Amino acid sequence: MSFQAYLDNIQAKTGKSPADFKAMAEKKGFTVKGKLNPAVKAGEIVQWLKDDFSLGHGHAMAIVALLRGKKD
Repeated sequence: MSFQAYLDNIQAKTGKSPADFKAMAEKKGFTVKGKLNPAVKAGEIVQWLKDDFSLGHGHAMAIVALLRGKKD
């Protein structure tokens, strides 16, 4: 599955776009000015996504990759 397919599936499941996840991550302090906060572990973000959006591990890691700056 391509990275874009992961993002498309996440949006279909949650109704949230990649931009929405970036904004929510910023509000939670997981990112600062669009960059991943070095004090935050990927596992914390994954747990948030599993708890709040019922994402599986692979889909949650796609959001982590998005927050790290992956584009394709």
